[in-house]
Amino acid sequence: MKLSTKELIVCALFASIISILAQISIPLPFTTVPITMQIFAVAVTGLILGPKSGAISVLIYLLLGGIGLPVFAQFSGGFGALFGPTGGYLLGLPLMVYIVGFGKDKSSSPIIIFLSLIIGLISVYITGTLMFAAITGNTIYQSILYCVAPFAFVDLIKLVLAYIVGLSVSKRVSFNPTF
Repeated sequence: MKLSTKELIVCALFASIISILAQISIPLPFTTVPITMQIFAVAVTGLILGPKSGAISVLIYLLLGGIGLPVFAQFSGGFGALFGPTGGYLLGLPLMVYIVGFGKDKSSSPIIIFLSLIIGLISVYITGTLMFAAITGNTIYQSILYCVAPFAFVDLIKLVLAYIVGLSVSKRVSFNPTF
C-alpha cells in the first residue's frame, strides 16, 4: 500500500489529535482506567477518514506510544502501557476506528452510522475488559464493574458528540483517501 504525502500528513495529523485529546484525562479512585477524550477522538477519526486511513492514524498513535512517547492518557507511553491492565482498551482502538469508518462508508443512514459507533465502542470494551481481567486476576464481571460500568454513560455522550462533529466536518472537508 503506497500512501501519498497528503495521506501521510492527514494520518499523522489525526494521530496527533488523538494524542492531544487523550490527555484530557480524569482519573477515578476506584479503577486504573481514567475518563479520557480518546474514544471521542477515535470515533471522529473514523467518521472523517474512513476505515483505512483512520486505522493507519490509530496505528501511528499506538506506535508512538509503544516506543515510549507520552501520548497515552495521563502522559503515559511504552510497552507497559500497551500491555498493562488498561492496554486492551488501547489495542481495541484500531478495530473501533475501522468499524466506525466502515459503517459511515457503507451507509448514510444515521441509525447505521450511530450503530457502528456503538459496536466500535463495544469492541474496545471487550478487548479492554478481557485484558484487564487476565492481567489483574479479576473475573469478567468484576472487570466490567470496574472498567465499563463507570464509563458507559459518559462514552455514549462522547459518541453523540463525535457523531455531530465527525459528520459535520466530513460534509465540509474531503480528505479523499485513495487506498
